[in-house]
Amino acid sequence: MRHTFRLTTAAAALGLLLASSLTASAESIRLGVTAGPHAQIAEAVVPVAKAKGLDIEVVEFSDGALIDPATDAGDLDVNGFQHTPYLDRQNADRGLKLVSVAGKTVLLPMAGYSSRVKAIADLPEGAQVTIPNDPSNAGRALKLLEKAGLIKLTPGLTFNATELDIIKNPKNIKIIPMETGQLARSLEDVDFSVITSHFALSAGLNPGKDGLIIEDQLSEYFCLLAVAEKNKDAAWVKTLVDSYKSPEVKAFIETTFKGNVIPGW
Repeated sequence: MRHTFRLTTAAAALGLLLASSLTASAESIRLGVTAGPHAQIAEAVVPVAKAKGLDIEVVEFSDGALIDPATDAGDLDVNGFQHTPYLDRQNADRGLKLVSVAGKTVLLPMAGYSSRVKAIADLPEGAQVTIPNDPSNAGRALKLLEKAGLIKLTPGLTFNATELDIIKNPKNIKIIPMETGQLARSLEDVDFSVITSHFALSAGLNPGKDGLIIEDQLSEYFCLLAVAEKNKDAAWVKTLVDSYKSPEVKAFIETTFKGNVIPGW
């Protein structure tokens, strides 16, 4: 009995030592996201990553403009809130060195809404239309307006389109650029507004149900995970990407957002 007790005690001590060693070796990262859908998805990633030995601290921002500089400076290890055109613009305008490590994660489709008409064809001559005022999303909104038949843009342009590229405007709509966070509120005062799902959902709008026109899965605006260039080959990156693009997270997105956030895998 004495011998057995010693063996059991030794085994228990070894188990505690191994557990302590595994805990100490688990990597920890800080993931920056905007409040809303991106934060909800990040929280769903946390337990999946933890099971793979990666601890994630989700850092939520109310102002997305702060996230890329914080990632570049090393205050965050990775972020997950933006699409490629936005990242490219941030790198160019701010001299940042961030790269995508996940390709397509999710699409928060941009849609057009109105509280005054029930169909695009019902928009009046000279209708006032609000769109985002940041360059990458402004071009995105203009492309959606083109898809709706409201304007025609110079052929070959993508997210870099501007109002100067409008070559046809049959209804003479008046385009009003506005801070993205104010677009949903503008619906009280204008005929039509083009809003990203992030802000639409926060305002109680349902892109799939309330949008008179909406982006589809062929959109160029799927989001990504971005890291400082020096971290692109870090071992934890693959674990994070695998955790994010897991069946568990996909099921969470589909169940929670019911088609208003589209997983890219």
